[in-house]
Amino acid sequence: MNAVLIRNARVVTLAGGEIPRRGAELRELTILPVADVLIDDDRIAQVRSGLAAPAGAEVIEADGRVCLPGFVDAHTHAIWAGDRLDEIDLKQRGATYLEILESGGGIMSTVRAVRAASREQLAESLRRRLRWALREGTTTMEVKSGYGLTTADELKSLRAIRDASEGFPGTVVPTALIAHAIDPEQPAFIETTINETLPAVHAEFPGIAIDAYCERGAWSPEDCRRLFECAAALGHPMRVHADQFNALGMLDLAIEMGFVSVDHLEATGAGALQRLAHSGVFGVMLPCSGFQVDDRYADGRAFVDAGGALVIATNCNPGSAPTSSMPMAIALATRKLGLTTAEAIAACTVNAQALLGFGDRGVIAPGRRADLILLRHTDERMLGYEFGGDPVACVVCGGSVVRPLR
Repeated sequence: MNAVLIRNARVVTLAGGEIPRRGAELRELTILPVADVLIDDDRIAQVRSGLAAPAGAEVIEADGRVCLPGFVDAHTHAIWAGDRLDEIDLKQRGATYLEILESGGGIMSTVRAVRAASREQLAESLRRRLRWALREGTTTMEVKSGYGLTTADELKSLRAIRDASEGFPGTVVPTALIAHAIDPEQPAFIETTINETLPAVHAEFPGIAIDAYCERGAWSPEDCRRLFECAAALGHPMRVHADQFNALGMLDLAIEMGFVSVDHLEATGAGALQRLAHSGVFGVMLPCSGFQVDDRYADGRAFVDAGGALVIATNCNPGSAPTSSMPMAIALATRKLGLTTAEAIAACTVNAQALLGFGDRGVIAPGRRADLILLRHTDERMLGYEFGGDPVACVVCGGSVVRPLR
């Protein structure tokens, strides 16, 4: 038995209420001002004050620090090769994200680097980023493929995600973003993706979520529908990048087809945001992208007030969001999405785990997976108040202390 006792913490449990949280419930964190958390192996055993440490248990004296569920980063592109440093200069000279993409840069520059990399090199690069994210409190991370854009390279990326996850103490959830961009070097690219890549992914990764990037210069709503109808027939859950720069109607198609999520939403109008909020589809907002790209942000306040199931994530990738910091995403969400700190915390813990299909994390309660963090702060609102630093003092993942208290 591996026992850990966190003693005298301010425990933000997020226990009680419906999952996912919607509306006013997103602000209900259910805080125990002074409590202990006892961990038995990889599960939370008890949460209350005055707990005695079992023989041989590791005891962590929190001294009033905030104890939170580990962050769940539900939208990342954390597997890639190369870098996009040259784009910084292009942006400073006035080039837009879509102009860089249309000229063969952006996503396609990373595609070329991923195609040249081996499976082992891709896995090692992901392992490195997973370690960084874990230190920053992320214990569960979704990772998309999408920088291969051939059947062989998409499978190589998904296999590398699987390889990297095997040695990670947290949880990695793969997503097949096989429709990330249009490859101009493949004249029949869309047909190949639908008729060859999708069946190959299905054969090796049945049940994996299928994703697409619907945008001008990328996949159209019509081509997305064709892809997703085939994916649905094969039994795959579906997610989509939509309304980042232009609202092309993909949001309503996602509602019609019962997608898991629509991600980005920066260009979504008020009416469409209301329709999404009233549906069963999660809305995923990515404030780090707005910070990096064009200072445009989704209207988180309106979506929450309309009763939407909100998730926030880093969008970690080499171009539009070169960060794995969920604390930074929370800080931006309070400034740019109109959220309270409490809403932002719930959106990247209990709601994010629900989006990914879990039911055993994102809440501090007996029987839940022991993915926990201690902040160096005694008030959780500091996550929304500060930005740019490292607020995480200790990380427990799967019941093991992976970042000792400092």
